[in-house]
Amino acid sequence: MELDRRRFLQHSALATVGAGVVFSLGLRGGALAAAHARDDGFVFAQLSDTHWGFADPKVNPEAEHTLARAIDAVNALSPRPDFVVFTGDLTHTTDDDDERRRRMARFAEIARGLRIDKVRMLPGEHDASLDGGAAFREHFGDPHYAFDHRGVHFVALDNVSDPTGQVGAAQLAWLADDLASRDAEQPIVVLAHRPLFDLAPDWDWATRDGAQVTTQLERFRNVTVFYGHIHQEHHRTIGRIAHHAATSLIFPLPAPHSVPKKAPVPWDPARPWAGLGFRTVAEAGSGERVVLAEHSLARP
Repeated sequence: MELDRRRFLQHSALATVGAGVVFSLGLRGGALAAAHARDDGFVFAQLSDTHWGFADPKVNPEAEHTLARAIDAVNALSPRPDFVVFTGDLTHTTDDDDERRRRMARFAEIARGLRIDKVRMLPGEHDASLDGGAAFREHFGDPHYAFDHRGVHFVALDNVSDPTGQVGAAQLAWLADDLASRDAEQPIVVLAHRPLFDLAPDWDWATRDGAQVTTQLERFRNVTVFYGHIHQEHHRTIGRIAHHAATSLIFPLPAPHSVPKKAPVPWDPARPWAGLGFRTVAEAGSGERVVLAEHSLARP
């Protein structure tokens, strides 16, 4: 089902999906092939919230193997994604600076198993909020950056290194400068860890100055945000901006405000790997058509 860029689609009871977006669940090679059918189309994979170093057998008794399982699944995709992005919480939080660096080093070592040349990283609050992103920078470089791929402009934002959960004035100024020369018709993809809108601020599912980010994006006709943090698939369109959260690679979290207190969903031995997975995003040329395919780590 294809949509005109100026229309909106209500998909099931989950959320509204934005203009120019084709939203599909459960697709595999067909979604990837659709994008590669045109010379200007491409595919990337979004992985999120690996929390390397997490240990609780009641929540995930396979924690030491989940990242490798996901990497095997990405490597098996055909055609192969152009690049992979990890949208934060690469590691699980620790007060020990040395242990934080050991976890990042081990995560990086496992991630090198991806048979894809371009792998991009963003920090999550578990990686960066206790040291202002110092360890992340040592291992992965700048926590915010921009790049272009086949006519689409990508912006990676850091909304976690500040422990108050905001982007901050300096990065907002950098973003304004980055976007200033961009044509309003150019597709923009924003990558972040936290949601840029107030999904559930009392659960820490928000960015304090996210509205200042989205205000800068309002003049563009085609904007899509991909984020993590909430450990579940979630979709919402606000104005022209479509926001898509990814599932986690370590444990699911409950739907916003569906329970009195936010806590990891326990492991179900009858349904191992349930709720864990990653996403491929197939862009079929010039931002006109985007297919989101959700890939579960649970094998049939």
